[in-house]
Amino acid sequence: MAAPLNASALQAGALISKSRFVIPQFQREYSWQLDEVIEFWSDLSSSIDTGDYFLGLIILTEEDDIKNVVDGQQRLVTLTLLATALFFEAKKLGRKALADRIEADFLRSIDYDTDAQMPRVFLSDPDDNKTLQTILDTGESPQADLLEDSVSFRIVQSFNFLKQKLSADLKKDAFKRLGKWTDFITNQLYFAVFIHPDAASAYTVFEVVNTRGRELTTADLLKSYVLSQTPAADREDRYKQWRAISQSFSSEASGSTFVQYIRHAVTVEYGHVLPKDLYGFLSRKKSQSKSPPSPPELIDLLSKRLPLYRQIDDPTVSGPVEGKALEVFAALNSLNVLTVRPILLALFDLQDPHPGMDYLLRLVVRRIVVGNLGTGNIERRFSEAAKKIWETKDWTALSQDLADLNPPKDEFIGQLRKRSFNKGTLTFVRRSVLQQTTTPKTDGVLHWIWPKNTSEWQGLTDENSFWAATIGNSIIADISARPALASENWEGFKASLLNHAVEGEMVEDLEGYLTWDVESIEKMGRKAAERAGDLWY
Repeated sequence: MAAPLNASALQAGALISKSRFVIPQFQREYSWQLDEVIEFWSDLSSSIDTGDYFLGLIILTEEDDIKNVVDGQQRLVTLTLLATALFFEAKKLGRKALADRIEADFLRSIDYDTDAQMPRVFLSDPDDNKTLQTILDTGESPQADLLEDSVSFRIVQSFNFLKQKLSADLKKDAFKRLGKWTDFITNQLYFAVFIHPDAASAYTVFEVVNTRGRELTTADLLKSYVLSQTPAADREDRYKQWRAISQSFSSEASGSTFVQYIRHAVTVEYGHVLPKDLYGFLSRKKSQSKSPPSPPELIDLLSKRLPLYRQIDDPTVSGPVEGKALEVFAALNSLNVLTVRPILLALFDLQDPHPGMDYLLRLVVRRIVVGNLGTGNIERRFSEAAKKIWETKDWTALSQDLADLNPPKDEFIGQLRKRSFNKGTLTFVRRSVLQQTTTPKTDGVLHWIWPKNTSEWQGLTDENSFWAATIGNSIIADISARPALASENWEGFKASLLNHAVEGEMVEDLEGYLTWDVESIEKMGRKAAERAGDLWY
């Protein structure tokens, strides 16, 4: 008969002193940033003189006298770091009995058969656990250089902050405050503890808890799912594979680039998947017409496509491609176009991807000028094209299936001449015209000739502001800071900014205008747009 569910409120000292705790591999890693540790310290330090403090829910499963922390690891690890700082302060002051009590309750348990001491809290990842145990052993941060967005860095940062704050707090009356702090974290901090008797259900418990309003990322849930479907004997190797892939991307934005990569890699071979459906699709929890890759197939897929995707995401890193391909990657990134990345992955399965890449870049720029790429329908069509390229090993699916997205040259010129664009788009297009290449270098800075926030320009007012962000009113210069004189009037612009125009700029044309007004902007816009049309078609 299954053991009954066990839920209770326990003092932190009573809970931690009775067991050992492991943060399982399916859990997210320690993720608290400094602001969260500051809040943790602030809450505790303001409550130490007022009474009990509730630390929140902690969910555990039991396996071989070890408790797996399904939820609550951020608070548990941070409390362990605070207890470590208390332990070493007690030793420094010669309070051996107090130090021994802190160590026994919060830091180490004893194997009664061997007298060996074992940490009460340990992490599944070997490197991060080494960092934590070094702090527990020495009371000092490891000397090794740590990546700023790594788990170990966050652990060290949290400990250093708590150690500093505790040291400052103890200056009031070190002997008395040490005793008060120890009594507080032992007897006046409470967890609401839920223990699930079935360790095999830990993954399910984790998923349920963390999909009910908890701030858990898709990457966390996918890692949990992949490990839950991996035999125990292979789980350590699978965890290392997953971690190696995920660490190829920055942890910023909750691992959004990593999740984006998963979706793009899957799209190539399995078709379009919406961001909100990715976890449901891969974990088979969502009704669907197509079968997803199994966890081993997913890991193989992600490992295979990772080196290329890293270059697509950042063309400055080393990888399998070089030359013109990297220039195309950089061009698409400067335009902030991400939806075509599955197509790029598919193209590089071909013997010669370059004709397809050239067509894709031209299609993207043409479409941006006459319309947009921001709709879900366009992303879906790009995804379908990527899958067709992968299946047929033929890039012409782009010209066949996306022909209606490709505007005629005269429409491109007409829209580029008169439409307002953001600076990023116009900078790229104007650079391409000046350098006569579809993959221009990032030389110079775009400036508006007439800055619409000034009223000194004859013939240009707020009523004409539509023309301020058009290609005819732009220039690429070799300085980033606009001279003050260039904002006063047309003569001031010619005297102080025109002479900073980059090579290839239309300086002679601009010098021919006696005044700068709407008619001037229209004429310059038409000339620049026609040159762009000749290049991009």
